[in-house]
Amino acid sequence: MGELLSDLSESLAATVEAAGNVVVQVDARKRLPASGILWSADGVVVTAHHVLEREENIKVGLPDGDDVPATLVGRDPSTDLAVLRIDSPGLKEAVRADTKSLRVGHLVLALGRPTGDIRATLGVASALGGGRDISSAGRLDFYVQTDVVMYPGFSGGPLVDVESRVLGLNTSALARGLSLAVPVDTIERVVKSILTHGRIRRGYLGIGAQPVSLPEALAKNLGQESGLLLVSVEEGSPADQGGLALGDTILAIDGQPVRQIDELRGLLGDERIGTRVKLRYLRGGRAQETEVTVGERS
Repeated sequence: MGELLSDLSESLAATVEAAGNVVVQVDARKRLPASGILWSADGVVVTAHHVLEREENIKVGLPDGDDVPATLVGRDPSTDLAVLRIDSPGLKEAVRADTKSLRVGHLVLALGRPTGDIRATLGVASALGGGRDISSAGRLDFYVQTDVVMYPGFSGGPLVDVESRVLGLNTSALARGLSLAVPVDTIERVVKSILTHGRIRRGYLGIGAQPVSLPEALAKNLGQESGLLLVSVEEGSPADQGGLALGDTILAIDGQPVRQIDELRGLLGDERIGTRVKLRYLRGGRAQETEVTVGERS
């Protein structure tokens, strides 16, 4: 048993040492600095949106101890992600894990560098899920919940597996009392959009809506208990051009049920902008379908 524990201990220490090469310090607030991830060797750094209390005079502390200035490229409050750019030679690049292979119970490590030295805490993946509502008016299409202790300054740092691969970015801001990690697939999508457009693009239908319960018989027939009642439809908007009207109740988009406003937002990501989606709705007690071209929210 002692040899087994010794081997495990050495393995975890080696994991932290290897993964620590892509963990940086992010100094953009008055109190203790936070952490970040060297996302690509050309100087892209990913950190948590909520740790950036200023957008200028940002400093990034590299694993070798050097401090370099950073420029804020963009941020996305709905996923608590921000993208910085630094200029320094010989940067490492985060090795991404495939989160599809992650299972509840797998060992994970949260890393941070709020001071010059790497810090780590060990835990397990305690839950995996998707479509989580978050208070900043967005949703996580997938998330990793862990039981790791989020010490001060760990937000923005990576969650890694035992092979030193990055599973996601740790944040304490998306859910009170829970340790969540934004997974690498979401980070990739957000980084790509911010580097390309300078922002996260959001889909737009041009409607005002509120959740409404469906009559019991209708809910049983449709297999859905609620939908979104349209309380306004902007003239000339995608919804208007698709034939939707005040009083209609949206049931689904491309076959995905829509019961809450956050579910609608989650289905109107940047990948759907400019595309035609099949929208199922209720009018006069009858389910109907139409196609709508998703616009871009200005």
